[in-house]
Amino acid sequence: MATRLVRKLPSSSSTFSSSLITKSTAEISPPLVGHGGSILRWASSSSSSSSSTATTSSNSSSSKQEKKITDRLSAVIDAVNDRKLPPELRGQRNAVRSETDIINVVEQRIWHSMEEGQFENLPGKGKPLNLNTNPHADPAEDTLYRILSKNGCAPEWVELNKEIRNKVSEWRVALKKAWESKCNGDHNKWVECSETLKMQLCDINDKVFRYNLIVPFGRQMFGLKWEKEVARLEE
Repeated sequence: MATRLVRKLPSSSSTFSSSLITKSTAEISPPLVGHGGSILRWASSSSSSSSSTATTSSNSSSSKQEKKITDRLSAVIDAVNDRKLPPELRGQRNAVRSETDIINVVEQRIWHSMEEGQFENLPGKGKPLNLNTNPHADPAEDTLYRILSKNGCAPEWVELNKEIRNKVSEWRVALKKAWESKCNGDHNKWVECSETLKMQLCDINDKVFRYNLIVPFGRQMFGLKWEKEVARLEE
């Protein structure tokens, strides 16, 4: 019996020791896994940081290229503007190129020309100005207007302008008379005259509308308004 017990003890101790070994390995293994995970996280963070540095470096290089291009363009613009200036003001990058400086240069050139006698013996000196031609008008229109004026004719918009002005002056005289009758207490006459005057006002505004369609640009006129005309009389 003793021998049997002695023989069984090693087997039980071996199983006990193996269980202890497996337990110890099970307890030790999670920290190893965790340590490996931390290594993986550190590797991913390092790769992301390297990619971010690469993008920032590319952005900085592109911004430098854009700055070079803008500097070159500004240099070209400065050179072109410098060529437009008189020779006395060229090459002065730090100088203030004000309008006064340019006017002074022009005055100096005029005085030099006068001293050299370049303003003497001019073809129009001592003669009246020729106002028969308009330098600001179209040559074709200017010729047409001169032909019409020589033959005693005028463009349609000129004749229509005269007609409108005459009708407006006559209409205002009639309105003033009707207003005086109203002030004297004759309201019936004022009502009758006001209806007629309103119809005449519409006719005048129609002529003004046609005039504004055919007149050259910048010569348009405003139509009449009943309320404004009556307010003028009330004042």
